[in-house]
Amino acid sequence: MSGNITKIDSSGGMHTGTTGIKISVIMPVFNAVDYIVQSLPPLIEMLGEGEIIEIIVVDDSSTDETLQVAERLGARVIPSGGRLGPGGARNCGARVADGDVLWFVDADVVVETGAVHKLIEGFSDPDIVAVFGSYDDRPAAQNFLSQYKNLIHHYYHHRTSQEASTFWSGCGAVRKEAFIQTGGFNAEMICAEDIDLGYRLRDAGGRILLRPDLRGTHLKEWRLLNLLHTEIFCRAIPWSRLMLRRKSLHNDLNISYDERIRAGLAGLLLIVLVLALSGLVPWSVPCGAGILVAYANRKLFAFFRKQKGVGFAILATLFHQLYYLYSSAAFVWCWIEVRILGLHQRQTST
Repeated sequence: MSGNITKIDSSGGMHTGTTGIKISVIMPVFNAVDYIVQSLPPLIEMLGEGEIIEIIVVDDSSTDETLQVAERLGARVIPSGGRLGPGGARNCGARVADGDVLWFVDADVVVETGAVHKLIEGFSDPDIVAVFGSYDDRPAAQNFLSQYKNLIHHYYHHRTSQEASTFWSGCGAVRKEAFIQTGGFNAEMICAEDIDLGYRLRDAGGRILLRPDLRGTHLKEWRLLNLLHTEIFCRAIPWSRLMLRRKSLHNDLNISYDERIRAGLAGLLLIVLVLALSGLVPWSVPCGAGILVAYANRKLFAFFRKQKGVGFAILATLFHQLYYLYSSAAFVWCWIEVRILGLHQRQTST
């Protein structure tokens, strides 16, 4: 569905005021039966209250009972026609949706009561073409990595500018007219397709609003291997390639200027630790670097401490330095690919 960038006509017929907006929910699913029994009921309730006009569940060739359970719960279920991935599945739902606004909700996100009102408020400005929210600060899974991963998402989405440069499809909505004009999700992208869509919406002249109070509870349980795989191969690498091809680094979310400095400090700390262990520098050097890292991450530490206590804050802040290291390494590798080796030069959106 992805196609040429077209300037969005902000005078389109959909901009008829807040009360006239019709919202279609689109949820891509694959073997998500354990999630949808929790995520669909709040949406079904919104449907019954007339807050949304339809719930379209796009079944991406599930092999469990996802399709049957979704139908039984009251959603309209359509097949994707094959394993298209989340972007392609969302495009399938968008093609048949009747709403003026396409609200994409992941199967593992339980949206809060009042979410529709916040969406309508966000779209009250006719120049806003997309609105997205955040995970709440109460992740369902209780293990350390799940708590860390969801809380760090919450932290970034609550500390950045509400005038966003990208888009998040876990709980985010797009005006259907703008979605169609910019070609929808790039189905060839298995990961970071929502970031790509956000960039194209902005390129076409649209504005994107981040509403931190548009929240949902994330149900996913993270383990070390799937977290690292997702963070590196499904986020850091495709996002880095996308930014390098576009030749733009936005001061936004977890790629802000401040975040780049913190990533550099984490790398510096690792280097001086290795040098100290090799006897090449005195231990006062990594101690000094550690103090700099602690100071640079003081607000993050305070957030974690408020949420989960001192012990969790220490572990989570330390683990986040690993995030800085592998994200930076991924960006450097992609820079070598694109700038030196000339690989991955083709734009994901043309």
